[in-house]
Amino acid sequence: MKILVVGSGGREHALAWKISQSPQLKKLFCAPGNPGTMSIAENVVIDSSDIKGLADFAAKEKIGLTVVGPELPLTLGIVDEFEERGLKIFGPDKSSAQLEGSKVFAKQFMERHKIPTGRARIAGSPEEAEEILNSREFSFPLVVKADGLAAGKGVIICGDLKEAEQAVHLIMVDRKFGESGKRVLVEEHLRGKEASFIVLSDGKEIVPLVTTMDHKPVYDGDKGPNTGGMAAISPSPFIDRELFSGIMRSIVYPTVNHMREEGRKYKGVLYVGLMLTEEGPKVLEYNCRFGDPETQPQVLKMESDLVDILLAIIEEDAQGKGIQWSPRASGCVVLASGGYPLAYEKGKRIEGLVQASETPGIVIFHAGTKFEEGEYYTSGGRVLGVCASEENLGETMAKIYKAISGISFEGMHFRRDIGARREEQG
Repeated sequence: MKILVVGSGGREHALAWKISQSPQLKKLFCAPGNPGTMSIAENVVIDSSDIKGLADFAAKEKIGLTVVGPELPLTLGIVDEFEERGLKIFGPDKSSAQLEGSKVFAKQFMERHKIPTGRARIAGSPEEAEEILNSREFSFPLVVKADGLAAGKGVIICGDLKEAEQAVHLIMVDRKFGESGKRVLVEEHLRGKEASFIVLSDGKEIVPLVTTMDHKPVYDGDKGPNTGGMAAISPSPFIDRELFSGIMRSIVYPTVNHMREEGRKYKGVLYVGLMLTEEGPKVLEYNCRFGDPETQPQVLKMESDLVDILLAIIEEDAQGKGIQWSPRASGCVVLASGGYPLAYEKGKRIEGLVQASETPGIVIFHAGTKFEEGEYYTSGGRVLGVCASEENLGETMAKIYKAISGISFEGMHFRRDIGARREEQG
């Protein structure tokens, strides 16, 4: 079978890496891919948002399965386009992808169906947002969220009124996140432990993935602005069997069932960003695609054939399907460009990457790199994901940090505290 992976980041490299191990694979393509995917796939110069171009390529090459990595093509309707042409593709259709494409839609959906989440108000203008902020309905800190896609950066935690007003101005007036800033959510700030709860759904049946814990703040100790994700570990140290069952019962199944009742059969990845509060788990956000960097440690633990599972979801035949997982711990630490998640420079030469990649037990996924004349250079905010899977989290992180010590580029920074906290060690 010929398989196409759409996207160019670390998540897509990880998916391609796992798919490349499938006995069903005849040839693997990545569009547009990155320097890391070149060793396992043929990179195709088609942008992930070029829906027609991707569908034309899939039809011409007789692609048997397309796997979509990033959220943008899903919200643009790539699944609808492919299905209209009779092409197999994994992911939710455009109407279902609204769960991620619009935070306002997602919040109203949760409120409609009493799915636990934080209190929020919707503002359609800066004046309306200011009125909500001055009403004292929410105590500080509170959260201001851009409505649409913002690459994981459209959520701003505000400590006081001045910071909240600046956040509204940044999103709605300066349009830092473009059209995503037409509306904002003003939301209560939930406290607790953050968790990524990711499942696959065929519209009715659920196939859970192994739990993970993302680390979004840019600096050690969860300080600084949120990013797309600076690290992830698996399994999550905070989700036991009882909590797992509770999340499935109170959040995951109601989400899939109510989406189906509303005429939106949800087929694909359902990523639920949770806050584990004292009152129980509450939804921070939904995503309609695999996590990044959560996918990286997940594929290291996955022992089943990913292609089998994805095809079962597409065919709505997931009943009784399960995934075999290694009992080992896994982790991923992101190496980021100087200045990320704000302004950063590109084109910095990466030293030691090849040697680190050859370290036994280390897998390095490319996220924002380019390859020119035999050298690797930075080309994005999140540059590399250094990953490992060992008997326990302590051994995993020790191996990762030792490998990182051999990699360098100007301005490189990364979280140095992953797995170091006593509660994370379990």
